[in-house]
Amino acid sequence: MIPQANPGAGYRALKLDIDAAVARVLASGWYILGNELRAFEAEFADWLGISHVIGCGNGTDAIALALRGLGVGPGTSVVTVSHTAVATVAAIEMTGATPLLIDIDPVHYTMDPDALRRVLQEPPPGLPPIKAVMPVHLYGQPADLDQIVPLCRRYKVALIEDCAQAHGARLHGQRVGTFGDAATFSFYPTKNLGALGDGGAVAVSDPDLATRIAALRQYGWHKHYISDEVGVNSRLDEIQAAILRVKLAHLDAANARRAAIAEVYTNILADGPLQFPRQRAGASHVFHLYVTRSLERDRFQAALKEAGIGTGIHYPAPVHLQPAYTGRVALDPAGCPKTELAARQILSLPLYPELTDAEVETVCAALKTLRPPG
Repeated sequence: MIPQANPGAGYRALKLDIDAAVARVLASGWYILGNELRAFEAEFADWLGISHVIGCGNGTDAIALALRGLGVGPGTSVVTVSHTAVATVAAIEMTGATPLLIDIDPVHYTMDPDALRRVLQEPPPGLPPIKAVMPVHLYGQPADLDQIVPLCRRYKVALIEDCAQAHGARLHGQRVGTFGDAATFSFYPTKNLGALGDGGAVAVSDPDLATRIAALRQYGWHKHYISDEVGVNSRLDEIQAAILRVKLAHLDAANARRAAIAEVYTNILADGPLQFPRQRAGASHVFHLYVTRSLERDRFQAALKEAGIGTGIHYPAPVHLQPAYTGRVALDPAGCPKTELAARQILSLPLYPELTDAEVETVCAALKTLRPPG
């Protein structure tokens, strides 16, 4: 079976360097908020092209810390999409803010700027004032920041980029994570830049905001053992930081390999029964996921499984239709029909940099056998 994702292969590809990095940390005797984290934060900031990165425990905490750092909490609303990992919405609720979920552009699966414009112009009645907007750069595709950034400026709301699936994606040559007031990253093991455990980070350009977020991640301490405000315990540990330093050095090459595999798939699917992903004009897609689409998704998924090809569905249910949120979370009055339709049709093919050419050919051979009925 060729899996849809394979984080173990990522470890094995860099095993000697990763093992050496872990051994270095173990020998150092310093395991929390040390030299490895400081070095990773500086290296990742330089790679992104931004002045400050603050490591934390995971991507969900990164969102909550960014929101809190910007003063978003109880009595405010945050606009985001329902077509995302539930972590995006869970993190908003962690701060006490109210998520307002809107629909997607069905071609690129990211926030629909028209839906955003509508709720900013006329917020749904009964909701706290909108203080932030959080587009998700989903599947490795930049959201439509050409329209979203001006809308946030016009309505004077903070822009927080959810970059959990888009490490290295660019829009007009500029890396995502550098357009807004803050950006958040997850280093979950399957991400383009993945740790061997949990990890996350917040990227900002404002030094005062960086200082506040760094304090919030450790009990609100600006001075050791003295909490100036209520914070949390969410720290990227030294071992994971050391591993991420190794992987960061290979990230551009890994993203290029993802794009090359995606191009092969797209060529196969050009006339096939699965709809291949479209790329936004001016954007570079880093293909965290290669997401196809079909009215017969379930039949094709079963056929690929029979052929030994693993697939995934990202995501099978919109957040607003999941049991914990149905009837409770705030929704655009226009609803999210494009999101609901996409959830019934999307299918993710195997894609990770360590896929061999032979494995890619095996996937392609299986794709060629898929045929519509009749």
